[in-house]
Amino acid sequence: MVEEVQKHSVHTLVFRSLKRTHDMFVADNGKPVPLDEESHKRKMAIKLRNEYGPVLHMPTSKENLKEKGPQNATDSYVHKQYPANQGQEVEYFVAGVALTADTKIQRMPSESAAQSLAVALPSQTKTDVNRTAPSGSEYRHPGASDRPQPTAMNSIVMETGNTKNSALMAKKAPTMPKPQWHPPWKLYRVISGHLGWVRCIAVEPGNQWFVTGSADRTIKIWDLASGKLKLSLTGHISTVRGVIVSTRSPYLFSCGEDKQVKCWDLEYNKVIRHYHGHLSAVYGLDLHPTIDVLVTCSRDSTARIWDVRTKASVHTLSGHTNAVATVRCQAAEPQIITGSHDTTIRLWDLVAGKTRVTLTNHKKSVRAVVLHPRHYTFASGSPDNIKQWKFPDGSFIQNLSGHNAIINTLTVNSDGVLVSGADNGTMHLWDWRTGYNFQRVHAAVQPGSLDSESGIFACAFDQSESRLLTAEADKTIKVYREDDTATEETHPVSWKPEIIKRKRF
Repeated sequence: MVEEVQKHSVHTLVFRSLKRTHDMFVADNGKPVPLDEESHKRKMAIKLRNEYGPVLHMPTSKENLKEKGPQNATDSYVHKQYPANQGQEVEYFVAGVALTADTKIQRMPSESAAQSLAVALPSQTKTDVNRTAPSGSEYRHPGASDRPQPTAMNSIVMETGNTKNSALMAKKAPTMPKPQWHPPWKLYRVISGHLGWVRCIAVEPGNQWFVTGSADRTIKIWDLASGKLKLSLTGHISTVRGVIVSTRSPYLFSCGEDKQVKCWDLEYNKVIRHYHGHLSAVYGLDLHPTIDVLVTCSRDSTARIWDVRTKASVHTLSGHTNAVATVRCQAAEPQIITGSHDTTIRLWDLVAGKTRVTLTNHKKSVRAVVLHPRHYTFASGSPDNIKQWKFPDGSFIQNLSGHNAIINTLTVNSDGVLVSGADNGTMHLWDWRTGYNFQRVHAAVQPGSLDSESGIFACAFDQSESRLLTAEADKTIKVYREDDTATEETHPVSWKPEIIKRKRF
């Protein structure tokens, strides 16, 4: 009975003591009574030590610092570290997750501790420790990602409040290298004979004659040396849009807007094969250099691969969404390249008959594609730009800007002279390597023709690359050759090491 009375009295004393303490801090209305500054600081220090000591070493987030603004009097406690209560089960709250003493977050080791730890680790782990160990005032949160930090060669970004100052290392702008000097080309012969626009041209492998196709529905064969007409072939019932002479057999191939593709035997000057299949006008054709395969492209948005001997359609290359204007073949992969009015260029797998790569950089119709005879590169022509590409994946090289017209044709020789012919009758000559435009030509139209009949539909170098032939809208073929009297002194390269503008689009 005495023990129960003693317990009751002890409980009563504790309760009265707590009530007196509570009455000291709480007013009648239930709100806390403000303490003097010394008592408040003391109370906050005790509370911080007992309840938040284990997590005080963690850095304060930038967002919280921005919200708080200048440090107040109690912020000094945040930067102090207090040891956790010894021998007590303490509960830690980090980001809303309760952690026990067994799972509390460990502090990052110092640099010296990390180095000593690395001695006992394998070589691969040593590099990781050296990489992740903090040095000086640098600190990585345990949950931070292992992203590489910017080096001195990269941009250095400094944050001060809400402002970011970016100090970029000075980078030397790329400049155009000095272009190779090329002699200018001059007109020396105009050949007449067609009664309509001359739409296509090709030179035979022996370099004795060349062939043209016209809107007058005829194919004409001309002597290359004299420019005289040798033969006219009739058979197409609409404009002839493409001609090519085989290097493997005495055959001439032609195509036209009448949907027909014909094979002519030049020993008998007769059509010996027809290739049926296109549903609309056939705009161009090319022969594979090593196998008996003919490739044609059409307004029906397809290109077709034909077996020359059997006339069978091996593949129909589908994928373009508009007329296919040009096609080129080569022995290396990709073996077929097409350009289309849907603004894309496609590189094709000949065996599978499927697209390998689609190039979408152009913004307007691609009417011309040319392959460099020595380099593993090619160029495409469009009203927005002439672009150079690298095989086999169509990697972009550079833009050749300045020929602001509808480019109908491109050709290049082994000396690196690229020629672009346009719908307005202008012809630009470029240095292939640097993209320097070293000559611009706008020949006068044939007497009796309208100035509006000024347009270049096709052009080609002869086999010796000493003559350039153009097929034009004034119904003529113009022949150019290099100016033998020109020198680097009389026709200097007006080149400055200006910054290259190599825009992708």
